Amino acid sequence: MFSKACGVVQNFTKPVIVTTRTADGIVDSGCATFLVVNSDGWIVTAAHVLNAMHAAKQHAKEKSEHETNIATIKSDNSLSVRNRNRKLEHYKANPKWITQQSFWWWRDGVWAKEFRIDPQADIAIAKLEGFDTSIISCFPTFKKPNTDPSPGGSLCRLGFPFATVTSTFDEATQQFKTQLGNLAMFPNDGIHTRMVVTIDQGTKRQVKFIETSTPGLKGQSGGPLFDTEGHIWGIQTSTDHLELGFTPKILKDKKVLEVKEYQFMHVGRCTHVQHVVNLFNLAGVQYASE
Repeated sequence: MFSKACGVVQNFTKPVIVTTRTADGIVDSGCATFLVVNSDGWIVTAAHVLNAMHAAKQHAKEKSEHETNIATIKSDNSLSVRNRNRKLEHYKANPKWITQQSFWWWRDGVWAKEFRIDPQADIAIAKLEGFDTSIISCFPTFKKPNTDPSPGGSLCRLGFPFATVTSTFDEATQQFKTQLGNLAMFPNDGIHTRMVVTIDQGTKRQVKFIETSTPGLKGQSGGPLFDTEGHIWGIQTSTDHLELGFTPKILKDKKVLEVKEYQFMHVGRCTHVQHVVNLFNLAGVQYASE
């Protein structure tokens, strides 16, 4: 059903590898997805894909403040050695501070700038530099923002949920070395179940999410939700877990026991195209619309 659409959407759906190193030396990598929107190199993805970037900035600030406090205590000649040591005991470095972080946008030598982020809708756009957009044979066509998919209609998402990413950090070059395996696109389809609306209690702003009967998988965050024509309805941003409320009975030692087990239906949540194109319009980004 979606073979033709996947053939179109795969042209502009690409992987991003996010790698971090924390103060304790632990290196962690993960894969997510983004869409190349136009020939100028603008992209769209889920806002939470950029969490490491924001965290690294906050951690750098905290680390600097920590080092300043330590230096102040050590240079305070009014303190006895005992009191100085007592004060120093209260200032412990956080081993989980991010000290290095990297984003690999499908190609070496590519970096992102001019970020625009909508936290409530969990989407972000940015402009890639050093990226040759001539290798993209076509760009996405977004649905009109004032339309919703029909309940029961078939939709599909695409991303890179089963990528194998192994990274190390080279102290000599101060760079990550990453090995990628199984970096293949993976589609999963489902039906549109309902619209989910969240409301910011402060601003009263409403944000629409398209719910699907199948979950978004890790690695598909930031990827497209599209119909059989390959038109983009939204961006995959989260998976929700709906409790089914069943209490199954089991037979144990010839006795029927009623056991409370939490069982869930996992559903996908995709940010509605309305919020995606609104972000494009605010930044003056050109895009195709159906």
